[in-house]
Amino acid sequence: MINFKKKVLDNGLTIIAHRDTSTPMAVVSVMYDAGSRDDNPEKTGGAHLLEHLMFGGSVSVPSYDREVQRTGGENNAFTSNDITNYYISLPAANLETGLWLESDRMMGLELSQKGLDIQKSVVTEEYRQRYINQPYGDLWMILRPLAYKTHPYRWPVIGSDISHIARISLDDMSRFYKHHYCPANAILAVAGGMDEEHSIDLAEKWFGHLKGGEPVTRSLPAEQPRKEMRQETVYRDVPSGQITVAYHMCGRNDPDYYATDLISDLLAGGRSSRFYRRLVMEKKIFSNVNAYITGDRDPGLFIVHGMVAEDIEAEQAYNEMTAEVNRIITEPPVKKELDKVMNKLEATRHYTHTGILNKAIDLAYYELIGDAAYLNDEIALYKKVKPHDIVQQASILFRPENSSVLFYLPRDRSKT
Repeated sequence: MINFKKKVLDNGLTIIAHRDTSTPMAVVSVMYDAGSRDDNPEKTGGAHLLEHLMFGGSVSVPSYDREVQRTGGENNAFTSNDITNYYISLPAANLETGLWLESDRMMGLELSQKGLDIQKSVVTEEYRQRYINQPYGDLWMILRPLAYKTHPYRWPVIGSDISHIARISLDDMSRFYKHHYCPANAILAVAGGMDEEHSIDLAEKWFGHLKGGEPVTRSLPAEQPRKEMRQETVYRDVPSGQITVAYHMCGRNDPDYYATDLISDLLAGGRSSRFYRRLVMEKKIFSNVNAYITGDRDPGLFIVHGMVAEDIEAEQAYNEMTAEVNRIITEPPVKKELDKVMNKLEATRHYTHTGILNKAIDLAYYELIGDAAYLNDEIALYKKVKPHDIVQQASILFRPENSSVLFYLPRDRSKT
């Protein structure tokens, strides 16, 4: 149980405070309801680029990083399809400084053409290193537009094309910042060795005077029901072939989310899982095989991914993979198998929340998707899942027409 106190300010900012007496440190986490799904389709990568610009300083604080370092703290951020999160880890005694820094850049980020040009260069280089010049780096660049045709999840967080980043203007960034980065569209979570009520008072001191703005409303284009399987084969200079199958699944707040998540654990949750025992150890079809969900707020993807073993044909590997996926429908998990997966999930959750950083981020995220209290209630929802729920969801998921298949093969295979 993670106890916390919550307060919503008049300007719309939600504050969550959790006290952890085991540490003298604290975490300040600000989560904005803004991700790559909010990008301009013609200039994708904007949400991520703004994340970089947020470290460029404000009128009051020209060097954000230097001020964090003076507190003895560290800071970082990340952008996903749905959110952008900023956090500082610092001594609890310096909590107020962390709150001041976050309120300052929420109130008045300094955006300049020089700063934008610098960060464009940084992001462009990141794009080249991680997605172009790295083996398998463009896999998701290909898979996303194969699986999605209309929804913004069709482009990656860094952007669908490197030329998009070059076209983003200072006005684009200013509009995105003003629209999304306001108290009404943010959740502040504080966790660590400090008093909860005092933390909320300090947060109100530094954020309460900010203009609230308007909560962002969206009308994003939904994917149309699929009528046939999609398949693509690419050849690259890579040592081994990979097969990735993406099945469309429900969104994060759907009641079926829990059964779907458990299916991925049943298939690939460790060395005793179905995938590892049958496809790696017994049949030696794959050297490595995995299954996981993207967990997006809008309908996301259930991913099955495998590294094809040497001397195994890709088509054979795909057939073995899909046969094992579908076996969960005809051979549902017995209670012992389901209990093992549940125990591992529960242990992982407990371990994840031994640190204040993950607790702060998760409290903010669960508040964003409905209520921070869900964080304490969710294990009970997983435990309600029965074998017949697994079969029902697997039957919905693993239809061929619901799948997008990517064969990512070594270039020499193209000659055979």
